[in-house]
Amino acid sequence: MMKNIRIVVLALLFAAGSTALMAQTYSALRGATPLDQEGEAPRMAPTRNTSEREIRNYPEQPPLIPHSIDGYQVDLNGNKCLSCHARARTGESQAPMLSITHFMDRDGQFLASVSPRRFFCTQCHVPQQEVKAPVTNDFVDIDTLLSRAQPGGRRR
Repeated sequence: MMKNIRIVVLALLFAAGSTALMAQTYSALRGATPLDQEGEAPRMAPTRNTSEREIRNYPEQPPLIPHSIDGYQVDLNGNKCLSCHARARTGESQAPMLSITHFMDRDGQFLASVSPRRFFCTQCHVPQQEVKAPVTNDFVDIDTLLSRAQPGGRRR
């Protein structure tokens, strides 16, 4: 009987502790708004607008859009991105050309123009905003991990 009481008490303590931890996590993201209420939307942050390319965090990560795309038309009728990033326009715009993967169909066959699967740029590519991260991030990429593991901090 005493063993059962201890198990119940431990379970209650664990539940209370995990609830408190979740409440702290939610409060960092939601502010003081209770979970059962809708909070006021935060103000839109300004879009980062630069010509510098962002560093990718993992292989095959789509490049980020380093400039504002407010007002860009990207729909069935047109794609404003192609006015700079199309193969024929990169010479005068100095923008990076679309990856060759954007000209392949689902069977791996190359097309003369952008594949319909890759026509809607913002499905994968996103602009960045000038904001402070709502939660801390201790992500370390593989190159950093490998350099830490090697004596003297060098990779082979």
